[in-house]
Amino acid sequence: MRQRWLELTFVHWAFDPKDLLHFFPPGTRPDTFEGRTYVGLVPFRMVGTGLPYGPGVPYLGSFLETNIRLYSVDETGRRGVVFLSLDANRLAVVAAARAVFGLPYRWARMSHERNGNHHTYTSTVRRSGAQSLVGVQMGERLAPGPLEDFLTARWGLHVHHAGRTWYLPNIHPPWILHTATLTALDADGLLKSVGLTPPDRAPDHVAFSAGVPAEFAVPLRP
Repeated sequence: MRQRWLELTFVHWAFDPKDLLHFFPPGTRPDTFEGRTYVGLVPFRMVGTGLPYGPGVPYLGSFLETNIRLYSVDETGRRGVVFLSLDANRLAVVAAARAVFGLPYRWARMSHERNGNHHTYTSTVRRSGAQSLVGVQMGERLAPGPLEDFLTARWGLHVHHAGRTWYLPNIHPPWILHTATLTALDADGLLKSVGLTPPDRAPDHVAFSAGVPAEFAVPLRP
């Protein structure tokens, strides 16, 4: 399966790994950077989802998404992400991803607006009403350091489905990142909706990327 991830904003808070252990599927644990792990809030556009060859799926292959993710490592040393939620504005996509991959997709009303280098994303989960608002101004190109590599150089995801923990690998070019300044942020409701206590401080890291093409391979067992 291939797709393009476009106009992404990465908003991250550092957490004590002990506080997030219960979110990780069997066979995985929090991955850490300098003794801390991270919670990421990532709104973006998904475009052109389809099979390895040929055009993307019309209409259903392009949608908005906002996810809340953690950073994982399994017993074989493979580093990935664990999604606590993936909110999308295509009901058929939500239903298929939940059934086939066991991913915690949720149907939401969403918007994305761009004005020059300023981006605004909104999301409201239809069943719970949990909301988020992210406004960000893209800045200069960022030379990735060790923390940026930790947060973005992830080549797969871990998910517990059908009684097993699976590793779903992906490939994509290295991210081209930019500095970013938040102009609006209201994510407490979304964080609470997945069982997180919202931090009482500003995010520890914010970045922006125009995006990358990505491909997913066959799921593997850790």
